[in-house]
Amino acid sequence: MTPGQTDEVVAAVRDALAGEPLTVDELTEAIVARTGAWAGERVMEAFQDKWPRWRQVTHTAAHRGALAFGPNRGRNVTYTSPGITPMDGQDALPALVHRYLRAYGPATPGDFARWLGAPPAWAARLFTDLAAGDRITEVTFENAPAWVARGDASFPDREPARGVRLLPYFDAFAVACRPRERLFPGAAAGRALAGGQAGNYPVVLVDGVVAGVWHQRRSGRRVAVTVEPVGEALEPAAAREELALEVERVGAALEGRAELTVGTVTVGPHA
Repeated sequence: MTPGQTDEVVAAVRDALAGEPLTVDELTEAIVARTGAWAGERVMEAFQDKWPRWRQVTHTAAHRGALAFGPNRGRNVTYTSPGITPMDGQDALPALVHRYLRAYGPATPGDFARWLGAPPAWAARLFTDLAAGDRITEVTFENAPAWVARGDASFPDREPARGVRLLPYFDAFAVACRPRERLFPGAAAGRALAGGQAGNYPVVLVDGVVAGVWHQRRSGRRVAVTVEPVGEALEPAAAREELALEVERVGAALEGRAELTVGTVTVGPHA
């Protein structure tokens, strides 16, 4: 899409969402009505399908304050107008780094660049400038320099993470936590990462570390949950009991009856 087409689509999104929340199909119809058939042409490769052209700039519409998630309509996601004005770029960058470090620090400029999909050299300059302005604080993490938000360098003593958890696709913990080799040790990296990318497989955590992948398939009220362990962390009886409780929680969340199978997950990434 050209810059002009992008501007036209964002304006159409803003206008279409000024009223009631819309599903993606309803929003597509509204955008096409305001721009032309070209915006709805199915040319964008996505999950073994093709999406309408305008969806290439969904993130741009969100960044410009024209689009946000609305309340679900049954099983359908809706979009709505957030009713906000984006911050000025010079103010937004320090705020973004601060919030990132509060959530994921200690972290390096390289970690931030990967999370944001930005050039590493740009991120390094940004961190240098913020450090010079006393906006972020350098600490030692994993025997190397890293950064935290200013005033966030004191970490209370607490017990290590314990227990079994089932995380969904693209959970923020699995996607953004670094160093990744601590979260995906050994064989877990080869099984739970898709070409090095996290989030494409739902993961099983045991004591805060990836110990397997899982998948759920619904048929009526029955929710079939398959868990594929990696390593031996799920072998103890206590871990299996906690896993069974987590599967029950999945069934309750989906308002169904969950059934657990420990075996091979045969579907591919993001299936």
